[in-house]
Amino acid sequence: MSDVPALRKQLKIKSGVVKRLFKEHALYKKEANQQQAKLDKFIAEGAEGWDINNGTRMMEEANKMITDSANRLGKATGELQDLIGSAKEEPELAESEELLSAQKILEEANA
Repeated sequence: MSDVPALRKQLKIKSGVVKRLFKEHALYKKEANQQQAKLDKFIAEGAEGWDINNGTRMMEEANKMITDSANRLGKATGELQDLIGSAKEEPELAESEELLSAQKILEEANA
């Protein structure tokens, strides 16, 4: 894929995907923490069995979403990393704004 305009476009797209998935993953982690606090509160207050079971189901669902978003983020960062490698081989893109932005987003996602 040595077509420079296509590489630029793909860098923007893949960078946006990684940025969105990184944000999504953080939100799912936050939601899981909130659900855990809610479940702990139900247990401490001796809430009805239904409330505790429902809280447990919600917690399980939040954990599934964390795993799913982590997998999607990992795949997207791998694709972006490969694309950055291809873009670095192109002299026209070596110091382009798109490449620098993609590298910054990749660093944030891997931190």
